[in-house]
Amino acid sequence: MALKITKDCTNCGACETECPNFAIFEGKDIFEINPDLCSECVGSFDESQCVLVCPADSIILDENKIETKEELLIKYKKIHKIK
Repeated sequence: MALKITKDCTNCGACETECPNFAIFEGKDIFEINPDLCSECVGSFDESQCVLVCPADSIILDENKIETKEELLIKYKKIHKIK
């Protein structure tokens, strides 16, 4: 699954710089995650870095974007052009 940021986001920006895929951006009201770029850090880290640094605990799994670890790894490799 891709991750999403809830309305509890405090706009601190801590998550944005932690994303290896540059999937996090400043939205109109809160930071947002582009699900097409979110691999939950599969391919880079053992845990989702944005979740680890979020002081508001406002980053959760997006149940509308269900993906397996294998699919997330394929997405990561495509984003970073890894064969």
